[in-house]
Amino acid sequence: MVVVRLSRGGAKKKPFYKIVVTDSRNRRDGRYIEQLGFFNPVARGQEVKLKLDTEKLIAWQKNGAQLSDRVNKLAKDFAKENNVTVVEPAKKTAAKAAPKAEAKPAKKAPAKKTAAKKTTKS
Repeated sequence: MVVVRLSRGGAKKKPFYKIVVTDSRNRRDGRYIEQLGFFNPVARGQEVKLKLDTEKLIAWQKNGAQLSDRVNKLAKDFAKENNVTVVEPAKKTAAKAAPKAEAKPAKKAPAKKTAAKKTTKS
């Protein structure tokens, strides 16, 4: 599965994250497909704290990429600050879950008859 998540960089006690698209089986800081931006949680003054390419993010979401919880929150915050729309991940509704709850229990399958073994001595 393709996911959009943070990849850590920077020095000890000074984190810096790249927002990347990667296969979920790859390591956190390992190989990635594409970089969509960065997040600097220790930015001060006029340093840029968050940069995100929303067009690429929306394109990856439409292709089925899942956002991590943190990237989802960062994307929402970025959208609020810059008046940009970001596609929200689809959530299951109660209407879809209701038919499964009302499903009838499965009928028991009839017991299989086993043939008795015949022993023949010749």
